[in-house]
Amino acid sequence: MYGKGGVSMNNSKMKNASQSSKYTEDWIPVKAIENGMIILDNKMRVTGVKIRPRNIFILDQATQDNVIIGLKNFYNTIDFDFWLISADRPVDISGYLARLQLLYTQTSSPIIRKMINQDILKANSFMDNNVTDTEYYILFKEKNLEMIQKRLRTIITGLANCGLDSAQTSNEDLRTILDNFLNGGMKTDFGTVVSQ
Repeated sequence: MYGKGGVSMNNSKMKNASQSSKYTEDWIPVKAIENGMIILDNKMRVTGVKIRPRNIFILDQATQDNVIIGLKNFYNTIDFDFWLISADRPVDISGYLARLQLLYTQTSSPIIRKMINQDILKANSFMDNNVTDTEYYILFKEKNLEMIQKRLRTIITGLANCGLDSAQTSNEDLRTILDNFLNGGMKTDFGTVVSQ
């Protein structure tokens, strides 16, 4: 309920939790994250698929049109509520940068060293600017485990028919999504949104 003083909650458990703590994690209804699912206090499960990004705009026009038409048809066949979510995840290119530096020290050609050095400078600029990768998800909420598996198969098959690869969300994917929504995209290293 909204009022002049802000938001008031009808649920006394949530009211007590929100009064005793200033942290969002203490009053959101997440019980656990396991087996690629967020388990809520009411025993509902939130899960879905992570879609592997694909730049269709580098393909020819006919292929682009086919993917877009396929996605429209796919979305129209889904007969349950779902959320389309994009989430940013920090990119760690330190391994790539270490390989470049090793290659630089092993190369004797001044021309190749100059090219590698340019790549190293570019990689360092990416690291300095906190580069992120955007990931895409389709999530849904369901209590019945058999229905969850059926919906996951439906989504994965539908996306495959559009030429897109996808897989069920992992625990880490779900933590990233929650971090994005609850912490403004900043990664946290403490017990992320899991209540007792």
